[in-house]
Amino acid sequence: MADDNVEVAETLAEILRMAGHRVRVALDGEAALQSASGQVPDVALLDIGMPGRNGYDVARVLREGVDTRGIYLVAVTGWGQPADKAQAAAAGFDMHLVKPLQPDGLLELLATMPVRASRPATTA
Repeated sequence: MADDNVEVAETLAEILRMAGHRVRVALDGEAALQSASGQVPDVALLDIGMPGRNGYDVARVLREGVDTRGIYLVAVTGWGQPADKAQAAAAGFDMHLVKPLQPDGLLELLATMPVRASRPATTA
């Protein structure tokens, strides 16, 4: 999971960990890319409005990578207009969620996602 708001990132990460998910937190886009290339997650929750490399940039780079193109990408953002959703889809996101997230809804979404059979589910 990548979000430049430390409190949001850590709170969401803790909720996911309590539900049994393995979670890595990145606080900017560059750190998110480094984390995903080190150990490819099944799912990446990416804030759009990060400084430096924003979530759109991160999504595009992940989609171009041989090892990372299959990550399920979820935009987690305060931007929820139709144009924002279209831009997220064009960048390669599979899902667009608007903050504030409802933890139960996110956990339900993660429970229904296909997991790669080669390793346990991981959320970055």
